Amino acid sequence: MLVELGHFALVLALVVAVLQFLVPVVGVWKGYPGAQSVARNAAWLQLLLLLFSFGMLTLAFIRNDFTLDYVARQSNTMLPVWYKISAVWGGHEGSLLLWALVLSLWGAAVARFSRSLPRDMVARVLAILGGISVAFILFILLTSNPFRRLLPGFPPDGNDLNPLLQDPGLIFHPPMLYMGYVGFAVPFAFALAGLMGGRLDSAWARWSRPWAVAAWCFLTLGIALGSWWAYYELGWGGWWFWDPVENASFMPWLAGTALIHSLAVTEKRGVFKAWTVMLAIIAFALSLLGTFLVRSGVLTSVHAFAADPERGLFVLGILAVVIGGSLTLFAARAGSLANESRYELVSREMFLMANNLLLLTATTVVFLGTLFPLVADAFNLGKISVGAPYFNLLFVPLTLLLMLFMAPGVQSNWKRHDARTLLLPFGKILGAATVIGVVLPLVLFAKANVGVILASIASSWVVLAALRDIARKVSTARAGWWAGLRRLPRSYVGMQTAHMGLVIMVLGVAFTSVYSIERDVRMAPGDSAEVDQYRFVFRGVETHKGPNYSAMRGTMDVYRGDQQVAVMHPEKRFYFVQRNTMTEAAIDAGLFRDLYVAMGEQLDGDAWAVRLYHKPFIRWIWLGALFMTAGGLLAASDRRYRIKVKEDKTAMAGGHTQ
Repeated sequence: MLVELGHFALVLALVVAVLQFLVPVVGVWKGYPGAQSVARNAAWLQLLLLLFSFGMLTLAFIRNDFTLDYVARQSNTMLPVWYKISAVWGGHEGSLLLWALVLSLWGAAVARFSRSLPRDMVARVLAILGGISVAFILFILLTSNPFRRLLPGFPPDGNDLNPLLQDPGLIFHPPMLYMGYVGFAVPFAFALAGLMGGRLDSAWARWSRPWAVAAWCFLTLGIALGSWWAYYELGWGGWWFWDPVENASFMPWLAGTALIHSLAVTEKRGVFKAWTVMLAIIAFALSLLGTFLVRSGVLTSVHAFAADPERGLFVLGILAVVIGGSLTLFAARAGSLANESRYELVSREMFLMANNLLLLTATTVVFLGTLFPLVADAFNLGKISVGAPYFNLLFVPLTLLLMLFMAPGVQSNWKRHDARTLLLPFGKILGAATVIGVVLPLVLFAKANVGVILASIASSWVVLAALRDIARKVSTARAGWWAGLRRLPRSYVGMQTAHMGLVIMVLGVAFTSVYSIERDVRMAPGDSAEVDQYRFVFRGVETHKGPNYSAMRGTMDVYRGDQQVAVMHPEKRFYFVQRNTMTEAAIDAGLFRDLYVAMGEQLDGDAWAVRLYHKPFIRWIWLGALFMTAGGLLAASDRRYRIKVKEDKTAMAGGHTQ
């Protein structure tokens, strides 16, 4: 009975989404304030209904209700309860329900935190979000219903969750990723609402910007969690990079990064309006494209959920309507998007435009590398594989160029900057950065190549320029440097924190890519092997029993010189139900290095194939992502985003702020 109630709540959510889409549109068209206000109430009601529906599906997993086809395919009586809960979104149908729930959560957030905005603007935004909800709830009900019964012949114990997904990473990674993916629907809705209402001014950018930054923060954290999960779970000692499905989330992240910078320019100077609207459309379209790639079965990946062409065509139809409709509206309103302000070649606007062009070029590189093999296959041009060499060859130089423009972009003036006042200080910074960039890898590793040196120079360039700018701002405070630091706007502190996060990540990628050491060895109890400065001593294996698996658990003592630094326990697990064998790596983590041990196959006697890694600075990849997320949250919490309607009416009358 509870399952039927969950199904009924999903149907009611569709009805409410239709009302949220239609009634506010009519209200704005006819000028009915009451009809416009329906949008807020509908957004809250839709969230409650989807929460109830999702809760009932979760309860079915906890209670082992294998009369539901989805539960029978994704769970088992022996599965630990925390994995039963995460299994709700571990497959296609449940992950789509999570998609719809997250969208309703963003809609309710807009209803709650946009009370100071004009009623007609909020009505349009929530109506657009309601229309997207209609499409995805219909998708769930028509092709991917998680409440479909499996009667009368249902299995007594269930098929079990994929062993690769029986990991804490499944608990945190997909919800966080979806918060970012789906969150770009909000700036997309603001962009279309601005086009429909003819209001694309500084106030509109100020309303949109915190939502875009919040979505970007969630997506940054979600991608980092996925990278970390793949690193320790896949058993081959690296992070999963340039996988097609991971690229699907990376593309909207790149477009979203360009969007939040473009919104900053539109907010400050009232320019780049067409560029900002287009980036909002692109970011959300790429999020939908990622959904299509994962759901259609056109990609083969450990991340892909479905291989049903019917489902893929449905998402493709949604994507076509969203892109076609938004671009048609964009073309119809193009005349209202002309820039009212002027700026010169050397100005902050131009530096930010250069950065955005680089980010969009990087997005295109990833887009082509991901989709070209699919297009080639569809037109019978043969099986083409695009791998890391292509991405690294094109993406790495773009990243270094991006960092080159970051420093002057932060410190130049709006509208116009005297080039001579930039050349002298930045010439000194470039000289110091070059020295540091050459010396740093030599001091840390006693050797360096061109790629590492360039990454170190670019990172030093950004850090030194940021320190100069902070010192310059703080030095003007009469009460001292501490008071000056405290008076820095949150948006500025957040920006610099996010830029430091990029620096940390770039150094982590460069150092671990070049200086990691890997050894594949045969080890019997008592054998030892050396990797860099560490000696690994294999003590043997013992049997270990888990809730739904048995494992051969190894013991590895690690020494640096005569001092023992770690005891590591890699495992080889056998899952009973699906009869799969999985590798569980052992990692001794540190801020400056990871030691990584993975057991392969058992060889003759008590010997095992063992893979040993020393990976310097790999934690800096995820540390950088944390800094970027923290910086984004700081920027989004800036006091100027807590606005009043009368302030925005003033901005509307007076034009953009300088």
